[in-house]
Amino acid sequence: LVGSEMCIRDSLRTIVTLLPYLWPKNSLEIKYRIVIALTFLFAAKGVTVGTPFIYKLVIDTITQSLSALIVIPIGLIIAYGVARLLAQTFGELRDAIFAKVGQRAVRDAGFKTFRHLHKLSLRFHLDRQTGGLTRSVERGTKGISFLLNFMLFSIIPTLLEILMVCIIMVAHFNIWFAIVTFVTIAGYIYWTLGVTEWRLKFRRKMNEMDNEASTKAIDSLLNYETVKYFNNEVHEGKRFDEALSSYEEAAVKSQVSLSTLNIGQGLIISSGITVLMIMAGFGVQDKTMTLGDFVLVNSY
Repeated sequence: LVGSEMCIRDSLRTIVTLLPYLWPKNSLEIKYRIVIALTFLFAAKGVTVGTPFIYKLVIDTITQSLSALIVIPIGLIIAYGVARLLAQTFGELRDAIFAKVGQRAVRDAGFKTFRHLHKLSLRFHLDRQTGGLTRSVERGTKGISFLLNFMLFSIIPTLLEILMVCIIMVAHFNIWFAIVTFVTIAGYIYWTLGVTEWRLKFRRKMNEMDNEASTKAIDSLLNYETVKYFNNEVHEGKRFDEALSSYEEAAVKSQVSLSTLNIGQGLIISSGITVLMIMAGFGVQDKTMTLGDFVLVNSY
């Protein structure tokens, strides 16, 4: 629990640090792009939440007309297809509009880092490890675009979508459907935070060894004449292989921990869906729910 709280605090600190890139003071174009991207985002979420209802109506209509097989809800089927297309289109338009925001953030962060490195003391540059330094800068700047997308288009919209689904569950069925959904998502979040905090040490070790391997390779090649002069090729190769061996060990642990995380997430979601399906199945049996409602619950 303490580890999860620290993880949340670190994440919030990172988000606060990145906020100026999302809303720069002297760039109206970036602000307009964010507003337009958010508009497409909420449009996509609205269509996504509404699409299962259309699917439910299609199933109920077909089920009720099975005896005649004359009434085919062509209009509803077309509406369902259009809704799916709109949800995808709005999402792609959102990404297209936001692309310049993310790339501008990468550019600004890279420029500030470059300027900062030039302002550091001579001692730092005499003792620097070029390979590891360039690898860290590259990894950090490229990660900013991902974090901005995640912060703006994943965290807040997902919470909003969960709230909308729970409200629909309560209004259309009963509160127990919303409770099961909420408990499932809460368990998913708790498991994810806890395991992520545990596996961070493997990921950090992996990045550290990646930096070390890059440092040894680049610094060795930059000093090629010295290595050749002292016949140190075998020694340099051994040092590089040791770094790669440490990276290999850390990478394996990172992948195993990631698989553990994914298996746990799948177990939690599958358990929640199973409980909801059992509840919906009893609802269909009791005739308090239709077959379309059964599919609607599964979709949400």
